[in-house]
Amino acid sequence: MRIARIEIDGAVRAAIVSADGSSASLLAPDVTVLDLLAADPEHREEIASGAGDQVALEHARLLAPVQPPTVRDFSVFEQHIEGVRMGRTDEPVPAVWYESPFCYFSNPHAVNGPGAEVPVPPGCIDLDFELEVAAVIGRPGSNVRPGDAPAHIAGYTIFNDWSARDLQLAEMRLGLGICKGKDFANTLGPWIVTADELERYREGDRLDLDLRAFVNDREIGDDTLANMAWSFEELVSYASRGTWVRTGDVLGSGTCGAGCLLEMWGRHGRDEYPPLGPGDTVTLTVGGIGTLSNAVVAGPDHIPLAPARPGRLRSRAAA
Repeated sequence: MRIARIEIDGAVRAAIVSADGSSASLLAPDVTVLDLLAADPEHREEIASGAGDQVALEHARLLAPVQPPTVRDFSVFEQHIEGVRMGRTDEPVPAVWYESPFCYFSNPHAVNGPGAEVPVPPGCIDLDFELEVAAVIGRPGSNVRPGDAPAHIAGYTIFNDWSARDLQLAEMRLGLGICKGKDFANTLGPWIVTADELERYREGDRLDLDLRAFVNDREIGDDTLANMAWSFEELVSYASRGTWVRTGDVLGSGTCGAGCLLEMWGRHGRDEYPPLGPGDTVTLTVGGIGTLSNAVVAGPDHIPLAPARPGRLRSRAAA
């Protein structure tokens, strides 16, 4: 099943997309995508059977298929880490990377969908895309074991984790993580494909999905989702450790091998792969899911702030 959110005649509706991706059947106005994600597979089919009017997607606007409460993004492709670090260090992949899957929280308020224009963030000159796949949580859970995690994954979608590389690298010098380098745009789409539909691509505990990235019709790179160093089930387990994952939460795989410009800069230099700018179009394709395309446009002006003005009063402990 392919679950979508579409805007038609000024209203947002949940819908079930046809197998060929050309049309969608609208669900009742009071049925939401979260309702479908939270339902068990049998109940989900029952809800979908009540779909009514069919609309051609060329006459409707696809939105991000879910408005996630949280977005966690991992980094589980060894080739990506290796390429990013080329020319910067003698350690191709840091030893700590192999110890555990790690993630950071991104901005759920910056999520957009297929065809949405992505403005260059203020002050950025090194704009980049990132080709990822995201698991979308259906059943809530806490301290989930990997073997139990399939019951918590409702489906999968394509995730473009846009990155302002110059802002990102400057922020990370302080060791607090990433903020303005990442929080301006997260693109999901074109729809959510339920987990059962992708089982035919399964190889052990991985999904062997073909991943390809294009900028202005030029293929940048390709990979397979089967190259994840940890499975999505393990990512669910890590994300839920000591806390909860809730219906609609998004867990990104992190950038696949050859899935961004930063890796290409490390491997081949910047001249052959310039940063993104207004007028560029990024298209990501994932086998079994679909295609996600967005154009880059000019963004707002940078509003400068003054340097720090440290206070003169000190606490007793610092005296």
